[in-house]
Amino acid sequence: MLQGLTIRDFVLVDRLELEFAGGFGVLTGETGAGKSILVDALAFVLGERADAGLIRAGCERADVSAGFALDDAPGVSAWLRENDLDRDLEAGDGLLLRRVLDASGRSRAYLNGSPATVRQVREVAELLVDIHGQHAHQSLLRADAQRLLLDAHAHLSDLAAQVAAAWRQWREAKTLLESASEGAEARAQERDQLTWQVRELETLCFSAGEWENLDVEHKRLSHAASLVEGTRLSLAALSEDDSSCETQLEAALTRLQNLAEFDPALAGITPLLQSAQAELSEAISTLHRYAERLELDPDRLGEIEQRLEAVLSCARKYRARPEELPGLLEHWRERLSALAEASDTVALEARVNTARQEYETLAMKLSAARARAAKQLGDKVSQMMQQLALGGGRFEIALTPVAEGGAFGLEQIEFRIAGLAGSESRALAKVASGGEISRISLAIQVVTSQAASVPTLIFDEVDVGIGGGVAEVVGRLLRELGNERQVLCVTHLPQVAARANWQWQVSKNTQDGEVKSCVVALDESGRVEEVARMLGGVKITAITRQHAREMLGLG
Repeated sequence: MLQGLTIRDFVLVDRLELEFAGGFGVLTGETGAGKSILVDALAFVLGERADAGLIRAGCERADVSAGFALDDAPGVSAWLRENDLDRDLEAGDGLLLRRVLDASGRSRAYLNGSPATVRQVREVAELLVDIHGQHAHQSLLRADAQRLLLDAHAHLSDLAAQVAAAWRQWREAKTLLESASEGAEARAQERDQLTWQVRELETLCFSAGEWENLDVEHKRLSHAASLVEGTRLSLAALSEDDSSCETQLEAALTRLQNLAEFDPALAGITPLLQSAQAELSEAISTLHRYAERLELDPDRLGEIEQRLEAVLSCARKYRARPEELPGLLEHWRERLSALAEASDTVALEARVNTARQEYETLAMKLSAARARAAKQLGDKVSQMMQQLALGGGRFEIALTPVAEGGAFGLEQIEFRIAGLAGSESRALAKVASGGEISRISLAIQVVTSQAASVPTLIFDEVDVGIGGGVAEVVGRLLRELGNERQVLCVTHLPQVAARANWQWQVSKNTQDGEVKSCVVALDESGRVEEVARMLGGVKITAITRQHAREMLGLG
């Protein structure tokens, strides 16, 4: 459930903090007051596309946060675990989504304070909120939108995605088979050349880390004389000469220990010199061990130089850096495998048949599920239409078979209406008027929302073009939805507002030359005044107020 929304410098809003209740709530106010801005702000924090035009004039950035309780959204907790975003989440904790938009149009998103991608925000938002916009009926006229809505309502989106993937694999297999007979001679030449190149690199037997090891060993062997001489001179200076560092340090330490009897201040230096003496002794021992292992080996140096030249020659031949040769070999092996597969028409035909069978199996399963869901959704929407002054109208979902199918499945989806303009069933766009489409859209949205699992539903002026007794039905339907989950509706209809459990009034005012939107939570008397305004316009009379009180059930 949506618990809170904090908005900073978004369109006309400078600073706004809202706390939401459960049940059915409405946002009302004069046209242009900014009611839909709140919905836009919520859509923004939930991952909708955004540009710098959403930032309030004169400000550097827009910042919107939304807090959700997760008790009624168990799928969110599982999603957070899958995406490793639940490390600091404890039982009973909520989810805080935040999104910041700067003047360059770049946005940053956060989930419970952790940086997140906008895609991740959209994914988790689908589990939390379902927003129905005031222009939703326009998208319902598109075939792709109708198919997506049916699949989403019937929880078939994952199966539809599997069908689309199987279709692509089938098409790719067919393309490979069709091209297998084309360019056979060129592929044979490429295969011969690659075989020779692979054999040469395999004979070289050069591994990824060998170049660095060869380089280190070559440097050591080629400078062995200098290393022997330097080591000998260093040991002499440190410990073997009569005036070596070790001898002089021992003498200095003995002298200072004797002098410390006359001045205790020198006693603090003794431990430092003893530590230096221990470090020097360790260094001398290490240098001795190194000198014992160090030797001149011209034969090994010759072997290393021959190996380096062989690797460099191969690298120059194939215009690559030495360390890239192992990766080049792997790439050529993969290409040889692909060429062999492309030349095997029998295997390609088997692959095509397997891919086709996989596609048809999944597509037929999807078709059967769609047919069941189409019948159920059609019946429920038809029942809802009767309550919305569309008596006699019947909503149908036609599944028209398509030869060989497609990425979308074996059929096209089309929403149809019968009984409004004659008994013949015809496409929604061709039979219904604008007002009828609006009401049919609302019926579809209410029915599909009843089956949805998201805890919060938002309707942004979906009741446009509806009035009278139909508006009362709409208000009742939304109130019934509010008994099961959280419902928020932006509306101009007093019949809808009067049915709400709670109501906010949105207004626009000017301060210091700036236009700003503000929101006020209405108490009982405030709701009476607002519903009266929605009923009576500019001049509110006692009769209008009495009518508003009756609509609100206040007597």
